[in-house]
Amino acid sequence: MTTLATHSSPRTLADAVPGGLVRNIALVLGGSALVGLSAQVVIPLPFTPVPLTLQTFAVLLTVSALGSVRGLASMAVYLLAGLVGVPWFSGGTHGFGGASFGYVVGFLLAAFVVGRLAERHGADRTVTKAVGLMVLGNLAIYAVGMPWLMISTGMDFVTALGAGVLPFLAGDALKVLAAAGLLPAVWAMLRTRDED
Repeated sequence: MTTLATHSSPRTLADAVPGGLVRNIALVLGGSALVGLSAQVVIPLPFTPVPLTLQTFAVLLTVSALGSVRGLASMAVYLLAGLVGVPWFSGGTHGFGGASFGYVVGFLLAAFVVGRLAERHGADRTVTKAVGLMVLGNLAIYAVGMPWLMISTGMDFVTALGAGVLPFLAGDALKVLAAAGLLPAVWAMLRTRDED
């Protein structure tokens, strides 16, 4: 029986969960639900239409653990369900539009980038690599979210940067450090379990 310690190619944390199709469906739906729940932790900021939430933390953890295909599917379910009326975007909102909708679309790009690096290069297995992985994931989210903010509100680049990126950098740094500590710790626990 192949164990985590002797597996020759990198895999995701989700692959440590036994099962096939049913497992994958459960993980995809569970990842969507986790992001939906984290979006309900909202701190409105008076100087920006974009609230502070725990979404990015949940997204980055989820897609790192699921990999690119399951991670992308999970974020697609989150996006599509919110579009058709599930009230699980930030603060219980749903539907198309709004100043922060671009960040939700950015979760798809982050899912592919982060999931691919985690599954292909084991970028979630050490703290140093995980920090880089999480930073890239945040950049992917901002790469879609900030232009959407500009288009949806009419803000210029500098104003959108001040409203949609800069206020969130300190919180993102804390989320990156938390995720970068958590993921390698889980991998270490799995290695220890397989060695026993």
